[in-house]
Amino acid sequence: MRTPAEVKAVLWDLGGVLLRTENLEPRRAWEARLGLSDWELAEAVFSDPVSRAASVGRATVEEIWQAVGARFGLDEEETARLRADFFRGDRLDGQLLHAIRALRRARRVGMITNAWPDIRRWLENEWRIAHLFDPLIISAEVGVAKPDPRIYQLALQALGLPAHQVLFIDDFAENIAGAQAVGMQTHHFKDPVALIGTLQELLDEPAAG
Repeated sequence: MRTPAEVKAVLWDLGGVLLRTENLEPRRAWEARLGLSDWELAEAVFSDPVSRAASVGRATVEEIWQAVGARFGLDEEETARLRADFFRGDRLDGQLLHAIRALRRARRVGMITNAWPDIRRWLENEWRIAHLFDPLIISAEVGVAKPDPRIYQLALQALGLPAHQVLFIDDFAENIAGAQAVGMQTHHFKDPVALIGTLQELLDEPAAG
């Protein structure tokens, strides 16, 4: 059973937790155009072998979209429009970012994200939130992705903490299981309200030691 004082660091997932697709209209429009069902476009993009390779640094973002465009028979201009539209409905959760800023006063805060090679640029230059996370473990940069235990161990090494003192937050059950396998405490993200409650416990009680 977790007690607030035991948790000395919180590791966050990005996509699906801090960054979520709140406006589905751009993707739905493309799904209708391509004759796809709901969520089939996202599945096609993220499950493509080139996309998976990019997540561990073995392909570029440009190569991902070339593969997606070829799969759906799109020309270069159409592929560029799809690429621009695909993430247009994504939003950062301001309430969770506010909680992270408060949490940093008493706890270490880091991130483990399965992401393509361009994500650091977005975190640093577009969203300007990279400074909130130390360590910042990006799968494309370290060559290994969740739920492989090695990516959690990289974060633990950077923190210099035992696993039981670290809380990991993610929306995928398999990634939660991976963190639990190395001994981390976990919060399986389903909605912001429940997570805010968990974070409030940490904000109300300083870390021990």
